[in-house]
Amino acid sequence: MSLRALEFLIPGDLQAGTGGYVYDRRLIEGLRALGWKVAVHALDASFPEPTAAALDQANHVLARLADQALVLIDGLALSAMPAVAHAHAARLALVGLMHRPLGSEAERQALRSARHIVVTGRASQATLCASGVIAERISLVEPGTDPAPLARPGSSEQMRLLCVATVTPDKGHELLIEALAPLAPLRWHLTCVGSLTRGPAAVQRLHACLQRTGLTGRVTLVGEVPAAEVSRFYQDADLFVLATRAESYGMAVAEAVAHGLPVISTRTGAIPEVVGHAGRLVMPGDGKALQQALALAIGDPRQRAAWARGALSARARLSDWPGACGRMARVLEAVAPD
Repeated sequence: MSLRALEFLIPGDLQAGTGGYVYDRRLIEGLRALGWKVAVHALDASFPEPTAAALDQANHVLARLADQALVLIDGLALSAMPAVAHAHAARLALVGLMHRPLGSEAERQALRSARHIVVTGRASQATLCASGVIAERISLVEPGTDPAPLARPGSSEQMRLLCVATVTPDKGHELLIEALAPLAPLRWHLTCVGSLTRGPAAVQRLHACLQRTGLTGRVTLVGEVPAAEVSRFYQDADLFVLATRAESYGMAVAEAVAHGLPVISTRTGAIPEVVGHAGRLVMPGDGKALQQALALAIGDPRQRAAWARGALSARARLSDWPGACGRMARVLEAVAPD
């Protein structure tokens, strides 16, 4: 592939552990491996609710780029700066990278300034089409998943449950705890890996929920850990659980499947396609169905074994990061000015 130059605008800390930032980091690594020259421009962390100074900085970054530069803007920023995007749309080849569309009027206006839009999940693609974006302007580039060692069988009768997700309202931690509360007589322990600083109100409610249900001693809140260390938590688990309300793709679920874990989660994003026969999925927000699925998973070792076998089949179907980056490269090649 011929050398291409890409300007990539990303708000906040690129090293953050959330799925969107993981995607951005892997994309940068993969494109560079394919011979692309990728320049990363850090935008203010106040996006998606930018301060006036943050918008001025974004405008300054775009103003300094050469005419007809190919510019990829993370949707967390693009959705919140329609006027800035419009001011540079004629001069630059703007491409929006939408992890999870917000559905706001500002976002719709901003996307009109983009020559093309890349989404990371089919749910986001459907959302944008429903909002009036022409399908031909959208390309789907789902995340890859790294090959992973299989989880190690537990040495005790206590079920080791794992949830990997930033503690925010959308990830459903409170719903998960409330579903587990009636199952307290069963032998299980839940470990939650994910940032405890990005949603302070959600974290406060989660602590209150643990106190109210009497599960404080049954749940460990690890917080955010370096990406290289997350795999050991998957390896030390017996069951992956995620009560998420909405996903574009579901990278944490894919990682669980890659480790051969059975999964209890929700029908959103690409999770149904990723999980297949590796677990049970319920509708988002359905606490009763979630409780029943958890009771089955914790109480029936034969069912867990069947789901684990399903995970072995499902992990073989997961796409990898080189393939994902190759697809992104082809999309960007088609959009780039001659």
